[in-house]
Amino acid sequence: MEFQLKSGAFNIIGRSEAFQKSIEIAKKAADSDSTVIVFGESGTGKELIARVLHHNSPREKNAFVSVNCAAIPHDLLESELFGYEKGSFTGAIQTRVGRLELANKGTIFLDEIGDMPPALQVKLLRFLAEREIDRIGGVKSIPIDVRVIAATNRDLEKDIQSGKFREDLYYRLNVIPVHLPPLRQRKSDVPLLVAHFLDFFNKKRNKAIQGIDAAAMEILANYTWPGNIRELANYVERMLVLSNGMTIGVRDLPEKVLGEAPEEMLKNAAPASDSESYSESYSEENPFEALRTSMKNSFFMGVPDEGLNLKQTVENFERELIEEALEKTDWVKNKAAQLLSLNRTTLVEKLKKLKITRPA
Repeated sequence: MEFQLKSGAFNIIGRSEAFQKSIEIAKKAADSDSTVIVFGESGTGKELIARVLHHNSPREKNAFVSVNCAAIPHDLLESELFGYEKGSFTGAIQTRVGRLELANKGTIFLDEIGDMPPALQVKLLRFLAEREIDRIGGVKSIPIDVRVIAATNRDLEKDIQSGKFREDLYYRLNVIPVHLPPLRQRKSDVPLLVAHFLDFFNKKRNKAIQGIDAAAMEILANYTWPGNIRELANYVERMLVLSNGMTIGVRDLPEKVLGEAPEEMLKNAAPASDSESYSESYSEENPFEALRTSMKNSFFMGVPDEGLNLKQTVENFERELIEEALEKTDWVKNKAAQLLSLNRTTLVEKLKKLKITRPA
């Protein structure tokens, strides 16, 4: 579905019942000025929902300011949010306006609010109650007119019980809760999302992949998607870049996805043209490991009639192997380097060259 805007449309993709319930709440909340908190696992699209709320509100022509409370060091988060006056501490050579002040008349999005340190929670609570801020080193309160949208992947009620999150702040934020379901609970939306990202990355990467076959789509829908929509988008981009054909098939699927596929699903997915080579694999003691390996290794079998960019293809394959090693070792570089028979320093250099970073 599309969430209609006054100036266009945001693609909010999904028809599953669980997802539609969340979107209906977001629609009703958009026109109001009420505080919203979005709950959901990492990669479910919390910031997208926040931007949709902003652009469907009377504040849409004013600033949307995003702050990731988990990404900014705790000792810097206060100055980022509230700003500081010149001379308020060593190094404060000029006055700095904080993010809350920059969002005046607009919307502030406080992502990963559950990671905000307790001392700063008190100051945020005062702002929510009084709608004014005090810059660090300031002597005068500054009134701020801003809508607050928060988001978290944590269970804040459990954090309240353990003393990690203030109960009074929770109730200030929890005016309108929006719960985004994980992708594993909305599997009927996987084909819609795959089609969307194929179209997006075809344009971005100047490719012309026409689609994905039914067997591959069935395996993707069966996958549990621990990284949710962000993981799906990354895999679609990877498959589109590495595929040599015009259609993405089972052989193009990442090994991690194939590893979760039921054996019967893999057996049914074996292409008829390869039936002889696969039949021997099925009779082995571990019949489907050979099939997974064959699928994995088939990314670069042969040169397509239209040719290929060798440098780019090799670089993409190298990226695929490095990312796979990092995923297998939970991004511990020493262990990943051992899997790849590389020195750690060589691996680090390749990460920089290929611009590989750990997904948030």
